Amino acid sequence: MQYVFKSHTLLQLNSHVIRLRREQSIGKVLVVTVSKDLKKNVKILRAQIAHHNELYHGQDNPEISDAAFDELLRKLKEIEAKYPELIEESSPSQIIGSGFTTFDPVTHRVPMTSLDNAMDGKELQAWGERLVKGLGNVGMQFVCELKIDGLALSIRYENGVLVQAATRGDGKVGEDVTANILTISVVPKKLVSKSGKKIPSVLEVRGEVYMSIAAFEKLRVTKQIENEKRISDGKKPETVPANPRNAGAGSLRQKNPAITATRDLSFWAYQLGEAVGAPNFLSHSETFDYLRDLGFPINPEAKTVSSLTHVVEYVAKCEVNRHKLDYEIDGVVVKLDDLAQREQLGFTARAPRWAIAVKFAPEERNTILKNISVSIGRT
Repeated sequence: MQYVFKSHTLLQLNSHVIRLRREQSIGKVLVVTVSKDLKKNVKILRAQIAHHNELYHGQDNPEISDAAFDELLRKLKEIEAKYPELIEESSPSQIIGSGFTTFDPVTHRVPMTSLDNAMDGKELQAWGERLVKGLGNVGMQFVCELKIDGLALSIRYENGVLVQAATRGDGKVGEDVTANILTISVVPKKLVSKSGKKIPSVLEVRGEVYMSIAAFEKLRVTKQIENEKRISDGKKPETVPANPRNAGAGSLRQKNPAITATRDLSFWAYQLGEAVGAPNFLSHSETFDYLRDLGFPINPEAKTVSSLTHVVEYVAKCEVNRHKLDYEIDGVVVKLDDLAQREQLGFTARAPRWAIAVKFAPEERNTILKNISVSIGRT
């Protein structure tokens, strides 16, 4: 299999590479060696993943599609699973996001972990089997949420007042974007319970900042008009965002909050982080009710179901209807609803065992070739 990158680097992981681990029995002793070629190829693969990770998370300017990136990461995980002696703490399979920052760093008191992916029904079923292995044959409920194509965020409230907002970053340390979050109208600046509940002394709310398709189209038109003027003035045109995800992430990470305020950013809350003085919740569904009570927007498409069969039905329906939404999604996040069951399962090095992101199949689109310019060079 070959992967071609924009940088024209070609990485080959052919059958001869996959066979590079040699095993031979000497009596009852199994000698396992990993060839230098395999180590070299894994090093190259990690470098490519780190490069594209940086472009996506750090610079909001990806060169390859999400599907292509997922396939690279999947290949690395497959090799590391087969040859665990190659796993390193610094491997992209063990860390989250990017270390790139232009804002003040913020250490997350509760880490913002990533999610493992399921690319098809078979992998979703395998996840379900791991749940049964970890919990036993017990009843399970699942909360299905749309996987919004935006930027993960943690918003911290102390005594009900918004005091800090930070991006996920590498999961442990993010960027302080408090001034910019204050410009997003749907984000509560002060917590007030509609039902009169006591406000916690500390509450961290995790969610996704995104740009709607309507806001994105408006921004593109504005940028194109501005560029026409810049060109007429003899200036270099600015880059026009390629998609809502890039536009949203770039808008949130503006040094000037006044620019962020003009970008019509939106926010969906989906989880709690650190909580001091909050109610003792038994389920994820209860936290949704609590967040709604405090005035946070919760995606109305979220649904609680009682089996993986219903999860598959939900995913299929969402994939068919994804283009009816005014925001982009690239899959469905599935989480165990029972918080005690989550506690029992715990985490891997980078992701919870009790949740998984079911990714949609990559979209295929037709491109119309309007013109070909032919130039004749000297020979």
